[in-house]
Amino acid sequence: MRRTIPMKLPLSCSLVLALTTSTIAQPPPGYYDPAMGLTGEPLKAALRDIISPHTILQYSALWAQFPVTDAKPDGKVWDIYSDVPGGTPPYVYTFGTDQCGQYDSEGDCYNREHSVPQSWFNGAYPMYSDLHHMYPVDGFVNNKRGELPFGEVGATDWTSDNGTRTGSSASPGYGGTVCEPIEAYKGDLARSFFYMMVRYSDVAGTWVSPMLYQGDLSPWSETQLLAWHVADPVSPKETARNNAIYGIQVNRNPFIDHPEWVERIWGPTAGIPAQADRPARWWIADDRLQGPAIAAGVPVSVFDALGRIRWQGVYPGTSLALPPADGLRFVQVDGRTLRQLPR
Repeated sequence: MRRTIPMKLPLSCSLVLALTTSTIAQPPPGYYDPAMGLTGEPLKAALRDIISPHTILQYSALWAQFPVTDAKPDGKVWDIYSDVPGGTPPYVYTFGTDQCGQYDSEGDCYNREHSVPQSWFNGAYPMYSDLHHMYPVDGFVNNKRGELPFGEVGATDWTSDNGTRTGSSASPGYGGTVCEPIEAYKGDLARSFFYMMVRYSDVAGTWVSPMLYQGDLSPWSETQLLAWHVADPVSPKETARNNAIYGIQVNRNPFIDHPEWVERIWGPTAGIPAQADRPARWWIADDRLQGPAIAAGVPVSVFDALGRIRWQGVYPGTSLALPPADGLRFVQVDGRTLRQLPR
């Protein structure tokens, strides 16, 4: 079992390494131009055209790519199922030396995990080796997760050394068994799913999973992954990984580069046409909605990042005090959707 703990680098060294990596293989100018200003299905279609096709790897080649895409600043395997952000991991792995192989318990070896399980798409290429959803993780934990959907765990039946859990679902809308990663990597995995739903939107209709419905996310998993995306924003690790994968596959995860596009495809603003050509008749300042005096009596609704109504009222014709936002919210009024940022 690999229980050796590496010497920690000073924070300044870690930051330098992360920043240096993140400057490599940035998207070329204009990479996302066809998607700008779009929302809903047009945005989804434009992004698919941008990131498809990509350079396809053989599954066996992933071992050699993980040191490029998933190395910690000290060169060890960045295993999201054993990492303890800000603390000491229970075990660490060395690339090559510790790859699976046989395993009987945690800490024996690391494997190649499909965050979107390969059985859902019948092990077909190019999904089977797409690095944007492949992670080097502990083999035993990978096996415990198996084909389980990701979700919030209620009653726990098993917990890994770093707190990854399996058990009965506490995610509204689904009552089966799920796997819940630790908080630090929920957003990472959510954005991997969003990528897969766009990159393979032309074939995902044949995929089978409780997380999927008619070629896209099922309602319960969409709500859950949106919540994880909002709660765990894009990290320097994700940005560096996205850049590294672009250097290998020559395509990117657009939801790491533009996290706001998640909401424009799946969130409460999805499908609302771009309105740059309309006069800016409404705005929010200091938690007050401002608009034209002639708009008295117009209904106003406040939604959270998951599309749930949090408040409703009527515009009085001067300005309207909104409930203070403790997180990102959306205000819908007179055919417009405005962002209410937390103060």
